[in-house]
Amino acid sequence: MSSHADPRALGAFLRARRAQLDPQQCGLPTTDSPRRVTGLRREEVAALAAISVDYYTRLEQGRVRASTPVLTTLARALRLGEDEEFYLYELAGRTDDRPRRRRPVQRIRPAMHRLLDQLTDTPALVLGKRLDILAWNPLATALYTDFSELAPARRNYVNLLFTDPAVRELHTEWAHDARDAVAALRMDAAADPTDPELARLVGELTLQDADFRTWWAEHRVSSATYGTKHYRHPLVGDLTLDCDTWAANDGSGQRLMVLTAEPDSPSHDALRILTSWTAGQTERDSARHRSR
Repeated sequence: MSSHADPRALGAFLRARRAQLDPQQCGLPTTDSPRRVTGLRREEVAALAAISVDYYTRLEQGRVRASTPVLTTLARALRLGEDEEFYLYELAGRTDDRPRRRRPVQRIRPAMHRLLDQLTDTPALVLGKRLDILAWNPLATALYTDFSELAPARRNYVNLLFTDPAVRELHTEWAHDARDAVAALRMDAAADPTDPELARLVGELTLQDADFRTWWAEHRVSSATYGTKHYRHPLVGDLTLDCDTWAANDGSGQRLMVLTAEPDSPSHDALRILTSWTAGQTERDSARHRSR
């Protein structure tokens, strides 16, 4: 148990919740007699939760502490949403026993997608929680790898740095970049330490890579939003690119990572070549699909 029970608040919450429910929506039979209370009666909640009326009454009066099985049936009987069920366990002082929250699938924000679509001459990625790669533009594919060919579970920036030989070889200062990525992942862990997907990612990389094990154990954290990256691309050669990251302010954890080159520099010319190659590749792919 990680918090103190608040029996009075629990009782008030139960009363308020049952007053909001429609008996017919809860599968209760209709009657011709007028109802004296709004919502469900105590007797009806007790029946739906398969507990005695006396026990439920004492719960509402704050005279007894709810067990975990009772909270489970009450949450179902009162048709609580995930946040409401979370709150129910909090009030009952059973936070260690509450069901694990279902984590929503990460979906790229429409505004972020529009912005990504407008970036046609510079590589850009949309990163989510755990540095998952949620979206990318064609030039990011040309620079890194074809993300669409990867299984969704592998579309993670840190995972690719440590497990994909081509991505690893691309970074001429791999140790520096990979260590920074581990520090950024540590920041995500601090924000959501119970994330099961993060635990899975860290566990797998810890087993697979000695460098990751060492750097993760350092507990170094970083929230840096800019820096410089050095690449050696098999098509256009060496690239020095400024890396800037902008975070969405909606709590989604999404951030836009953009790689740009100094104007009129060799890296800028290399990006223009890569852009032309990408456009040509897209045209060839479209022609191939039309011919089928």
